[in-house]
Amino acid sequence: MVQRRLREPGGRQRLSALDWADAALTAIGEGGLAAVAVEPLAVRLGTTKGSFYWHFASREALIEAALLRWEETRTEAVIAALSAEPDPEVRLRSLFTQATEAVTESPLEVSLLATVGHPLVATVVRRVTERRLGYLTQLFSELGFKPEEARLRGTLGYTSFLGHGQLVNAVPEALPPGQGRAHHLDSIIDMLLRRD
Repeated sequence: MVQRRLREPGGRQRLSALDWADAALTAIGEGGLAAVAVEPLAVRLGTTKGSFYWHFASREALIEAALLRWEETRTEAVIAALSAEPDPEVRLRSLFTQATEAVTESPLEVSLLATVGHPLVATVVRRVTERRLGYLTQLFSELGFKPEEARLRGTLGYTSFLGHGQLVNAVPEALPPGQGRAHHLDSIIDMLLRRD
């Protein structure tokens, strides 16, 4: 694992590849892939382009590192953190709460989906989508739904999350404010869990 900001002699901090990847993710959230440019990122990080070239051979390599970081922090780490909870319904509700809070705080998910025409983005988005759908399907299976029904409910849940992300970033007033938003999310989960 890459460490953050290593100390150099004299107390100055040296940026890691992870620092650059995180900065690139922030830039993607703010302005899409076009915002991933070495000079503005160097200014943001308070360093020089030389630091970038110490860690990456190209802009594409930075984009790839940023996408892998997104996959790690917004999918794998979330799933790992939820694994300690034995109750699949509690995990499902917690997942929806965390995921919608994250997409509300940052338009990164929406920005990545808008740039899915880029080959690197397409590959990672496809892999992340399958991982997330697989995890949701697993949760619904643990809740007693048959495989086909579990996959359908997982897909519906995921599309609800994506729609929420689109609305909260494009037309936030379309969603209930404050506590109403939490009730709205609970209602979605209640509908997904309902058995006819």
